[in-house]
Amino acid sequence: METYTLIVLLLAATIRVAVPLLLAAFAGMFSERSGVVDLGLEGKMLGAAFAAAAVSAVTGSAWAGLAAGIVTGLALALLMAFACVTHRGNQVVAGMAVNLLVAGLGPTLALAWFNLGGQTPQLDGPGQRFLGLAWPWSQAARVVPVPGLLYAELLSGHNLIVYLAAVLVPLSAWVLYRTRFGLRLRAVGENPLAVDTAGISVAGLRYQAMLVSGALCGVAGAYLATAASAGFVRDMTAGKGYLALAALIFGKWRPYPTLGACLLFAFTDALATRLQGVALPLVGVIPVQFVLALPYALTVLLLAGFVGKAVAPKAIGVPYSKAL
Repeated sequence: METYTLIVLLLAATIRVAVPLLLAAFAGMFSERSGVVDLGLEGKMLGAAFAAAAVSAVTGSAWAGLAAGIVTGLALALLMAFACVTHRGNQVVAGMAVNLLVAGLGPTLALAWFNLGGQTPQLDGPGQRFLGLAWPWSQAARVVPVPGLLYAELLSGHNLIVYLAAVLVPLSAWVLYRTRFGLRLRAVGENPLAVDTAGISVAGLRYQAMLVSGALCGVAGAYLATAASAGFVRDMTAGKGYLALAALIFGKWRPYPTLGACLLFAFTDALATRLQGVALPLVGVIPVQFVLALPYALTVLLLAGFVGKAVAPKAIGVPYSKAL
């Protein structure tokens, strides 16, 4: 029974860890389906995390923090779109520039505003964080392992953003494959010239895709700062933007396979946390460095084995100009 409880708790942790990966991966899916390589996922998440934590600490409202995170994600997405779409700049360089900009600017502003060594105040006041939502009878159901514990841990107890992320998966699939916007978005990522010939603005579609990407990264950053954690600290995204990009590639730019990849990466992350300091039979205590590297090592192995089979949108990374 103890093993069963540990497995359920591990799966619940996997869901919570997967949320920022899922939001960032779907942000990248919209932008890259339009033909724009989005290496700026990390920077947009980190900037949104700082804005959400700072505004939540000042106003005492997690909802105000979420709004600030979304606005910050949108602003950074517009900055990247201005460089890549309007001025047809190098998309990889622009994405990395956003990452470097935010990595330095966030801690600097936090130090100047709060004087706490580059981080924001701890969010512990009423309403400053998104707390878990207890479903009806969830506490009483814990005494019944099956299915009570599953109901109490896997379904109940998560915050609102977790449930919104779950809704995002079928919603994104419907938008991409069942709406006119999704059809045009996929078309502009494959053949922008044909889209332009049909009288549809290629730049307009790519701007819209980048705005969707910015909004989702804003939610992901706000989740990290006001739900998964209690404030902003330097480099708190810890490469989650790059992991999300890897999950997107592994999922072949499709919603449900990308969801599976995010859950797989999140499972290894949650497992690594559980393995720290644990002595295994015939192995002993696993070094902490190996445990922390496990999610990233798995990412490299999976991409090395499957990236060759993933077919990206044909126009991805190629700036479009009518003169070309």
